[in-house]
Amino acid sequence: MAHTALSPTTDADVALDADLRVDELARELRATEDPQRCRDLRDEIVELMLPLADAIAMRYAGRGIESEDLVQVARTALVKAAIRYRPGAGPGFSAFASPTISGEVKRWFRDQGWSVRPPRRIQELRTRLVAEEERLRHDLGRNPHDGELAAGLEVPVRDVVEARGCSAGYHAVSLDAPTPTGSSLADHLLVSPCHTADLDTRDALRRALAELGERQRLVLFLRFVEELTQREIGERIGVSQMQVSRILRGVLERLRLELAEHPLAVAEPAA
Repeated sequence: MAHTALSPTTDADVALDADLRVDELARELRATEDPQRCRDLRDEIVELMLPLADAIAMRYAGRGIESEDLVQVARTALVKAAIRYRPGAGPGFSAFASPTISGEVKRWFRDQGWSVRPPRRIQELRTRLVAEEERLRHDLGRNPHDGELAAGLEVPVRDVVEARGCSAGYHAVSLDAPTPTGSSLADHLLVSPCHTADLDTRDALRRALAELGERQRLVLFLRFVEELTQREIGERIGVSQMQVSRILRGVLERLRLELAEHPLAVAEPAA
C-alpha cells in the first residue's frame, strides 16, 4: 500500500502557525472584559512567542553583555509588544514584535554594554561608521581609508578614529593581561612615564629605520602611514602581494630584534 509522503515542517510553517494562534488569542483578548481572563490570554501570547524573543536576543550574544540579561530585555520587550498588538492591523505578530524586541535589545546594548562609556555622539557615529565602511568596501573593492570614511560621513578624520577606537570600550581587560613583550599591562599603565626614555626609544627607532633599504622604508610608509593594503602596495611598487608580505615580515622582525634590548621597545604593528 502506497503512502503519501509528508512535507517536513519548516521554521516558517511553525512561525505562521504561532502567528495564527496569537491572532486568535488577541481577538479573544479584545473581546473579553474579564481582567483575569485578559491576563491569562496575554500570558499565553507571551509564552507562545518566547522562542522569537530568545532568538533575537541571541543575535547579540558574545559581545560583552551576559546572555541572560539580553534574554530578559528581549522578553520584556515581547510583553510590551503583546500589550500593543492589534490583530488584523498588519502581516502578523512576529513582523510586528520583531522590530520592537530588536530595538529594545539594541538600546540596552548601547546604554549598558560599555565598560568605559564614550560620549553618545561617538557611540552613534560608530554605528554609522560600520555601515559606511561596508558600503565603501563594496564600492571601492578594498578597505576604505579614514579620509574616505570621514568624507562619506561628513565628519573630521579624528572623529572616525575615535569612533573606531571606542569599540574597545565594550570589553574590560585585566591589568595582569600579558603583552607581546612578556610584561603585563600594569607594567606599562601604572608606571610613571619617563619622557627621556621615550625620546631614547624614538631615536633608536629612527636609527634602525635609517639602516633599512629605500624600498623597505617605502613599504613601511605605504602600509603604516598611507594605510594601503598589501595588494595596493604591490601594485604601487610593482611586486606581488606575497613579496610585499615577505618584505613587511622581514622588516618588522628586524626592527623588533634591534629594539628588543630597549626598555621601552615599540610593539610590533599588525601587518
